Amino acid sequence: MRLSAFLGIPLAIALIAFLYSKIFPLSSLRTNPPPLKHRLFSVEELSLYNGSDPQQPIYLGILGTVFDVTKGKSHYGSGGGYNHFAGRDASRAFVSGNFTGDGLTDSLHGLSSSEVKSVVEWRDFYFRTYIYIGKLVGRYYNSEGNPSKYLKGVEAKAARGAQLLEKQKNEEAKVPSCNSRWSQNEGSEVWCDDGYPRLVQRPVEIALTGKMSKRCACYKEDELEQAGLEVYEGCDYFAKKCRL
Repeated sequence: MRLSAFLGIPLAIALIAFLYSKIFPLSSLRTNPPPLKHRLFSVEELSLYNGSDPQQPIYLGILGTVFDVTKGKSHYGSGGGYNHFAGRDASRAFVSGNFTGDGLTDSLHGLSSSEVKSVVEWRDFYFRTYIYIGKLVGRYYNSEGNPSKYLKGVEAKAARGAQLLEKQKNEEAKVPSCNSRWSQNEGSEVWCDDGYPRLVQRPVEIALTGKMSKRCACYKEDELEQAGLEVYEGCDYFAKKCRL
C-alpha cells in the first residue's frame, strides 16, 4: 500500500467528523436544557398568581423567596384552606396564625427568635416540597436579587433561636420531666417515678420566646430546697403524684 493511500484514511475520518459537527452541533445532543434564570417579582406581579385564574400557576412568597405551589392547588387555589398565602409574601402568618388584614404581612418585627426560626423552617419546607422560581423584590431582596440586611438579620436571629433551643434542651435534660396525663373525667395529673414533681422556670425561655413559662420536673429529696422550685397548689410537699 502506498503511503499516500494510508494517510488518506485518517484524513477522511477527520473530514466526516467535521461535517457531522456542523450538521449536528454538540449543543443539540444535550439531554438537559440549560437552567432557566430565576425571576424577580414585584409585589404587583406576584399578586397575579393568587389562584383565582385556573389557567395561571399559583405562587407564594416566604421570606422573599417565591415558590410554585400549583401542585397543591387544592390547598392554595381559590377556596382552599391556604389560599390566603397565594400571590403574596405572608411570612408572619406562618407563625402568628393571623390570616386576615395586617396579619398577612412579610414583616417579622417583634417576633421572638423561636418564632423567626419557625418561619425559616417553613421556607426550608417549601424548598423541599415545591419548586423555587424566584425572588420578591422588597423587604428581603433588592432589585438585583441580592439579600437585604433585613434578611440577613432574620437568618441570624433564627440561628440564635436554634442555639438557645439546643441550650434549653441540654439544661432540661439534667433534670427529668414529670410524667403527665389528662382525661375528661379525672382532669390532669403529673407524677414522678423517681423524685417529686415541682414547677420550675424554663432556663432560657425568656430569651427564646420573649415569655416566661414553667415545666414540671422531678427533683430528689435532697434537691427540694433549691430556689425557684414551686409545689403544685393542693399537692403535698412529699407527694409523688399531683392532680391539677
